[in-house]
Amino acid sequence: MRKLTILGATGSIGASTLKVVAENKEQFEVFALAAGRNVAKMRALCETWRPTYAVMATAEAAQALQSELSNSKLATEVLYGEEAMCHVASCAEVDTVMAAIVGAAGLVPTMAAVKAGKRILLANKEALVMSGQLFIDAVERHGAELLPVDSEHNAIFQCLPAQVQTQMGRCDLAGAGVSHIILTGSGGPFRYTDVSELAAVTPAQAIAHPNWSMGPKISVDSATMMNKGLEYIEARWLFNAAKEQLQVLIHPQSVIHSMVQYLDGSVMAQLGEPDMATPISVTMNYPERIQAGVRPLDFTQISELTFMAPDFSRYPCLGLAIDACYLGQHATTSLNAANEIAVDAFLKGHIRFTDIARVNESTLSKVCATNTSLHSYDLESLLELDTMARRQARQIIKERML
Repeated sequence: MRKLTILGATGSIGASTLKVVAENKEQFEVFALAAGRNVAKMRALCETWRPTYAVMATAEAAQALQSELSNSKLATEVLYGEEAMCHVASCAEVDTVMAAIVGAAGLVPTMAAVKAGKRILLANKEALVMSGQLFIDAVERHGAELLPVDSEHNAIFQCLPAQVQTQMGRCDLAGAGVSHIILTGSGGPFRYTDVSELAAVTPAQAIAHPNWSMGPKISVDSATMMNKGLEYIEARWLFNAAKEQLQVLIHPQSVIHSMVQYLDGSVMAQLGEPDMATPISVTMNYPERIQAGVRPLDFTQISELTFMAPDFSRYPCLGLAIDACYLGQHATTSLNAANEIAVDAFLKGHIRFTDIARVNESTLSKVCATNTSLHSYDLESLLELDTMARRQARQIIKERML
């Protein structure tokens, strides 16, 4: 029986992970749950799954959860803060860690799991966007096992030969006969909206994704296609891919989750319902498959599968991310930080939808003007760079606030 820590337990990935656990209770035990500030949801999860530890982001949230659980007979120990999250991600009792904390906050706990040599189910794409080669090197040095959870990267993973699947971060794509990795994306809710109308998009419109059920930040990233840009950067590191081996393709139906094209002209595609329980189940019990609680595709109900090239005038954030990928670690770390601040400002009504790309571009330009593409970053310096970029983005937003 695998003992599981879920970082980001109250989010959509956490819910899908627990859905898979519920389908396979004889194979998995929930050892620890970690979340932000959603006390009510964490209480319900603790009562259902009875973890050894429950970790909240703040002391206030932990105190509130402890109070909520005080009348129960649960033996769950309530902790809080980054250090506690690192503890439940790295302690000896755990062998599998679902890394699903959204944003930069997930990097340090995920790295703690890597350094402890755990099986890492990576749903936090920002870990690789922020730390790239540093993260990949740590996985190899500490003997951790890295498995991609994002539906696109998981699809690529499933389409690769078995000998390549065990080489995340060190893949020899050309040696395996791969010519291209094709990342698919739905294009979000505004793929057919006139570009001139995008400035008027509201937060409610932006988070209404046509295919997937996701949190507000990721939904906005999907609408701007920054999410695909971050996935592009993640794919570069996960699959050790060169620029000429990576492509992005818009596929509105979200039936094909990504593809691998081989030198002989063959294309392998992974298809399925838009349900994250499928890729999660693939990683949880790899290399064997288990029930995910997801219905199979009914091909008689699929009217069409369409594809189009991304329009960078509609999706400037995607272009920024692809450019940053090859500028250096300072660029991708800064872009991710700026985007988190910009999306938060948009959701709060402080800037327009189209200002997200402008804030990201301006922050990236200012950071790149004062930093170089040195590859000798350590975790502490990357976190400092992240803080600096956030400060810069906030200043830019202050000048643009509605």
